[in-house]
Amino acid sequence: MKYKRILLKLSGEALMGNRQYGIDPDRLSEYAADIKTVTDLGVQVAIVIGGGNIFRGVAGASKGMDRVQSDHMGMLATVINGLALQDALEDSDIPTRLQTAIKINEVAEPFIRRKAMSHLQKGRVVIFGGGTGNPYFTTDSAAVLRAIEIEADVILKGTRVDGIYTADPEKNSDAVKYDAISFDDVLRKGLKVMDTTAFTLSQENELPIIVFDMNKQGNLLKVVSGEKIGTTVNL
Repeated sequence: MKYKRILLKLSGEALMGNRQYGIDPDRLSEYAADIKTVTDLGVQVAIVIGGGNIFRGVAGASKGMDRVQSDHMGMLATVINGLALQDALEDSDIPTRLQTAIKINEVAEPFIRRKAMSHLQKGRVVIFGGGTGNPYFTTDSAAVLRAIEIEADVILKGTRVDGIYTADPEKNSDAVKYDAISFDDVLRKGLKVMDTTAFTLSQENELPIIVFDMNKQGNLLKVVSGEKIGTTVNL
């Protein structure tokens, strides 16, 4: 395996499948099966998941809600998704731990870096919920922060498209895909990979990002094995 320890970033919307909102059990099962293919080979997996399928803080704030209140609601949505993913993984006989940046001791451990590292070394998948625990920060920022803290080799951003393009491929048929691109070129070309805070943090810590299509079964194993899937962002 090219990567020994990965941070997998999933969007909340990815869990909807073909639904308009909520969680699609079939999509969860597909993700669990893909994750099992890499954990069975000894790869250490940590996951950060968004909450946009349930509630998005920025959207709430745009409709007049207090931004801090909205972001707290979004954090709780990520915990709900974390619990759902944890259940799906354990149904596939994958040992897991759910850690949260906000204290919900009845349902999850608080985030403690040393515990997270220990769980990973013991072969458990660690799901990080609650974002960073602070308003005004996205789950992209949480993913990069946790990846740095646990000393992950790479951030794998699972999306519904197969990489980074010159334009939105769903809107522009002439868009061209990048196989690899530098952090500086992403910023210079104004390409959307992650929010600026998260992206800059990844760049400063020389942590590569691979954007790939998580909805195509088998892609996760290919990426972890070092196959040229998706787009790699590096120095």
